[in-house]
Amino acid sequence: MVRGVIFDLDGVLVTTDEFHYLSWKQVADAEGIYFDREINHRLRGVSRMISLEIVLERSPRQYTDAEKQTLAERKNEIYRNLLNRLGPGDALPGALPLIHDLRHAGVRIAIGSSSKNTRYIIERLQIGHLLDAVVDGNDIRHSKPDPEVFLTAAARLGLPPADCVVVEDAEAGLEAARRAGMRVVALGPAVRGLAADLWAENLAAVDCRRLLELPARGDRA
Repeated sequence: MVRGVIFDLDGVLVTTDEFHYLSWKQVADAEGIYFDREINHRLRGVSRMISLEIVLERSPRQYTDAEKQTLAERKNEIYRNLLNRLGPGDALPGALPLIHDLRHAGVRIAIGSSSKNTRYIIERLQIGHLLDAVVDGNDIRHSKPDPEVFLTAAARLGLPPADCVVVEDAEAGLEAARRAGMRVVALGPAVRGLAADLWAENLAAVDCRRLLELPARGDRA
């Protein structure tokens, strides 16, 4: 049975994609590097430093590790300032009702995100009291598609991976969840058609009972 649900954060419970885009765009423009929304799409679900490497692919010069760290910190400063615009009303449609339904059913809830700003976003949304565990980029050594973030979340929930479902909107996150041995709910058009146990446009379209009845991997015909 499903005893725990692990939500990715950005793109699942809230969206700060535009903030990420504007932040990376400002950094890239200052460095004279071409950057557009298509390139930004490649950054979804991966760590800040891996994102930076993608941004720098079009750079005419090489950057030292120290310079890369400075650029990453500059991007995060811009992004954090934009996050100040978030508030409790910015949770995506269906997010809070589904979490409340799951909690009412006795399911444990975690966040599993590669973002190091996860706890600040949770604070801005004022949803910390609804969560049993939070794992973010500060807690892990390997970003998605490595399964570490989800395995750590399951451990903090006190549950085996087989008892958990991951809700994700990015290909790297879906792969991480599958590698963790967990059932997977895929959200949004970007991951439609990829391997998942359930696909939905958004959380408003996810029925709590259907999620809880997803068969374990060993129970499938």
